[in-house]
Amino acid sequence: MAGRAARLVLLAGAAALASGSQGDREPVYRDCVLQCEEQNCSGGALNHFRSRQPIYMSLAGWTCRDDCKYECMWVTVGLYLQEGHKVPQFHGKWPFSRFLFFQEPASAVASFLNGLASLVMLCRYRTFVPASSPMYHTCVAFAWVSLNAWFWSTVFHTRDTDLTEKMDYFCASTVILHSVYLCCVRTVGLQHPAVVSAFRALLLLMLTVHVSYLSLIRFDYGYNLVANVAIGLVNVVWWLAWCLWNQQRLPHVRKCMVVVLLLQGLSLLELLDFPPLFWVLDAHAIWHISTIPVHVLFFSFLEDDSLYLLKESEAKFKLD
Repeated sequence: MAGRAARLVLLAGAAALASGSQGDREPVYRDCVLQCEEQNCSGGALNHFRSRQPIYMSLAGWTCRDDCKYECMWVTVGLYLQEGHKVPQFHGKWPFSRFLFFQEPASAVASFLNGLASLVMLCRYRTFVPASSPMYHTCVAFAWVSLNAWFWSTVFHTRDTDLTEKMDYFCASTVILHSVYLCCVRTVGLQHPAVVSAFRALLLLMLTVHVSYLSLIRFDYGYNLVANVAIGLVNVVWWLAWCLWNQQRLPHVRKCMVVVLLLQGLSLLELLDFPPLFWVLDAHAIWHISTIPVHVLFFSFLEDDSLYLLKESEAKFKLD
């Protein structure tokens, strides 16, 4: 839900610095990378590198130049620590200890677990909520959109490339927009289907324009930041206002209130931004881990609310 907007804020800030962090500006790092590439990344040396590279690394797209950057990063970190300086960032990221082909192991695993939690709750929702419930198809669609976003988040933290970065951003934006759509259907659309149809078309147009601009014209991190913060705020305010209005009549909406407030509070973990503990666990990974039970709670709310709506619609049908 709204927590994805908070995450995009921090990602955009980091990405904006990606071409000029302290670590990768260091002459010792640049000289190390240049020397490593000259020695290992051409001719017979490159063939030797490829022959001894594990197949899972090559399948994940790790190149000789990537390995040079990785090794030289740790050379530079070692010199910083030896001279008593703070750990620097490289290309907008803290140094992480790579595990197998996972570039950021903790964040990748946490993203996978978020996706797994979403899948489990989707299966539970489809088991306990009949398809005749008014919100059934909208909730199931939201679950699939969330699963897709967590898949690309896992891929991005496994291997950071231009493509995986963009897919992570775009899919996260899709989750935020679909959460707004979900809220619109729940608060307005059940009584006014024409309104929600028009709103759906507007959101699809916004997403198309947003992705097209960032893909075909210019990947503007500042614009992406502003756009996602704006829609994220709409998402938060709309859900929270509806929950406050209905909390006495519908006790289960308190779950939704807790989700909105928790996601906003937990997003503050990103502001800590400290070097990774054991070179694996940073604030971003901790935030990802903390959102797992929050997603479970939100899907629990959707289940309760869908069953309530089903019961209400059946009661009206009997009266008619």
